[in-house]
Amino acid sequence: MARQIVTIGLTLVVALTFLGVAGCETDAQNTALLGAAAGAGIGALAGGDTEATLIGAGVGAGTGYIIGNESDKKKTRQDIEAVRAEQNVVTVWITNSNNSRIPVRLTKSGPNYVGPQGEIYTTMPTEEQLKMVYGF
Repeated sequence: MARQIVTIGLTLVVALTFLGVAGCETDAQNTALLGAAAGAGIGALAGGDTEATLIGAGVGAGTGYIIGNESDKKKTRQDIEAVRAEQNVVTVWITNSNNSRIPVRLTKSGPNYVGPQGEIYTTMPTEEQLKMVYGF
């Protein structure tokens, strides 16, 4: 029994080291690998034979993949939302009386444009309109 625990421990250490060194491209792959290692260890402890170890590895890998895949989906949704938000931003450069330039970022909201101070323009504001609020 003690030898079996040492073998399981070494297997987990090797698997975790491999995960840290090799790394995987996605959270689904990372958690599947981690789940397989943990499942193998638990299966070996619970069943004490190769079959239990393999079943544990399979269940752990499947569970880890499901958890990691959900994390990947969440990251993808966040990336898409960030791109959509950036597509709704327009930057207008204002030239001041001393020839310095400042950017004014407007956010498209339906048919309107919203300025940094929350002011609403029904059409794309001109540089002169923005200069009254943000320029000098």
